[in-house]
Amino acid sequence: MSGSQIGIDDSLHAVSIGVPWDASKPPVAASLGLKEPDKPYRQAGGRARAEQVLQSFLTDRSARYRGGISSPLSASEACSRLSPYLALGCLSVREVVQAVQQAQKASGEGRKRHQAGLRSFTSRLHWHCHFIQKLESEPDIEFRNMHRGYDGLRESEHDPERLEVLMAGRTGWPLVDACIAMLRETGWVNFRMRAMIVSIAAYPLWLHWRPVGEWLAREFLDYEPGIHWSQLQMQSGTTGINIPRIYNPIKQARDQDPEGQFVRRWLPAMRKVPDAWLFEPWRMPLDMQSRLGLTVDGPEPDIPQPLVDLEAATREAKKRLFELRAQPSVRAAKAGIVHKHGSRTFRSSRGADKRSPSDHSQMELL
Repeated sequence: MSGSQIGIDDSLHAVSIGVPWDASKPPVAASLGLKEPDKPYRQAGGRARAEQVLQSFLTDRSARYRGGISSPLSASEACSRLSPYLALGCLSVREVVQAVQQAQKASGEGRKRHQAGLRSFTSRLHWHCHFIQKLESEPDIEFRNMHRGYDGLRESEHDPERLEVLMAGRTGWPLVDACIAMLRETGWVNFRMRAMIVSIAAYPLWLHWRPVGEWLAREFLDYEPGIHWSQLQMQSGTTGINIPRIYNPIKQARDQDPEGQFVRRWLPAMRKVPDAWLFEPWRMPLDMQSRLGLTVDGPEPDIPQPLVDLEAATREAKKRLFELRAQPSVRAAKAGIVHKHGSRTFRSSRGADKRSPSDHSQMELL
């Protein structure tokens, strides 16, 4: 062994380099406003586990990716579930892309569904990086409306009590509350359900995206600022360039959880509710509530009634949003936002005055 090598080895053991966090212990969870530091059913962390999850997706679960990522019943397995490992640095996007490319080369005729799933997944990796670049190019979108013409739309009417009800998972819409219960326990729900939660917050509940986003950032195990704040604004309709996607939680429940399996798993009170009242349990007759031993009214109901009339509140929200979108000054500012934040392919092929690509294709998380 050379003298220089000995010197290097010795220095690693002998020299203590002071670092800023040496002097004190990390803050406790309570001091950061966190009631529970860990989700009881969260994904296991670490590099080794990340590699296992990646391999299971490449060799098996990718076949269910297309067509399986929208429903909360199938998404837990069909989604890649790599987003926490990418967000926390256990895996890099580059190595995931290279692993996907190797898997695609190895796939034969009998693995067409895997190939299709991997192609869709690769597309979403591109959008993953695109949204991170949005925040890098304009950090203010974490704090201010991307389109400043929407300033004042909700700020003065933000209702903290409605936000508290939402965070508690007591909105009265079973699928929304079940998703929040799952999020509380696992730190994860699939993208469509995330979009639905934000849509409910932004439209019928008319909440500003910033406090909603702060709450969700604390809940998401895979919180990635670049994706997160762009999505909050897109789903709330304040980017000015995306077609608003307004989700009806009753329709989503009928489409994505028609037999109530997901809802009944996460909301114990719903296990007593007959199928006929599964999507709107607050409409159950009083005599049926009594027979089932449930209440949907009163100070502490088993199943809360919705805070607002869904149809009327959504109709009013859409009216206010689209009236603002139609104003000449708001429409005129759209081109500058598309130029700065639209994808390069879109800008070059369609121009700044055209509609953006399908929001759904842009917004799927991994």
